[in-house]
Amino acid sequence: MGLERNTEMMNILLDVLCKERRIEVAREVFVILSPHIQPDAYTFNIFVHGWCSVRRIDEAMWTIEEMKSQGLLPSVITYTTVLEAHCKQRNFRMVYEVLDSMGCQGCHPNVITYTMIMASLAKCERFEEALSVSHRMKSSGCKPDTLFYNSLINLLGKSSHMFEASQVFRVEMPLNGVSRNLVTYNTMISMFCSYGQGDDALNVLNEIEAQSLKPDIQSYRPLLKLFLSRRGQDDTVRHLLNELTSKHNLGLDLNTYTLLIHGLCRVGDTEWAYQLFDEMVGIEIAPRSKTCELLLTEAQRKNMDVYVERIRNYMNCFGVSV
Repeated sequence: MGLERNTEMMNILLDVLCKERRIEVAREVFVILSPHIQPDAYTFNIFVHGWCSVRRIDEAMWTIEEMKSQGLLPSVITYTTVLEAHCKQRNFRMVYEVLDSMGCQGCHPNVITYTMIMASLAKCERFEEALSVSHRMKSSGCKPDTLFYNSLINLLGKSSHMFEASQVFRVEMPLNGVSRNLVTYNTMISMFCSYGQGDDALNVLNEIEAQSLKPDIQSYRPLLKLFLSRRGQDDTVRHLLNELTSKHNLGLDLNTYTLLIHGLCRVGDTEWAYQLFDEMVGIEIAPRSKTCELLLTEAQRKNMDVYVERIRNYMNCFGVSV
């Protein structure tokens, strides 16, 4: 086809094979081509990623040693790939070993590395360890970015360090010149709502617009959930829905309709719940079977025969069984 057999072309071929999880074939191709084509660091990074993607981390580490034997130094990208694989297997003992090994070789983790490890530990609810990783990063002189701070705020909220999370949001990010994006604000809203602090969450929602950002459905969902759980908050819920749909032209999705219908059924507002159900079906969003069952039960309990018949007709038409 007139293509030159060079390192770039070899890497393209190996990369495609590894992404298709045909890494054994990729290795055979490499054995054939490498005596004639000089591999580079990217060649070995392809294999490290390929082995890690199929959970064969030992082969990935062997590849790093092979890389070194060729006079090529593994980069932070190389090691971060291995660290991510260990995190996915929740083998944090090896994570710390690899981190220490990187330091000994003068290959220092970057903010992406630390953020990934911290988020992985938080996902496993190892909150104090995750916080220690954030301290390790800061003490190493590695500069945090927006993604790091978003992950840190989420971690602090989940580990009941609300004051510290607010300090990071209000003080530390501006002090370090790190911009806050919509995810940052949404994380704060979610945190405040999870602790029942609706007024603080609403204040953060107002700040989004003050920063010339546009809220999304994720900005409103925790607020709707919080105020739906409180009796006598119908006006607040209606105001939020009006803002969401009319002011910001956002459409409700399946999860939000489900949240609203279930929440309204819990507080006994079956009429409004059915209106949302009817609206949902009308725009061809199929409700979950549990939503149908719940609304049907509530309508039957309140002798709302017309609604019962309509819900049953929907369930029969679309094969939703109780």
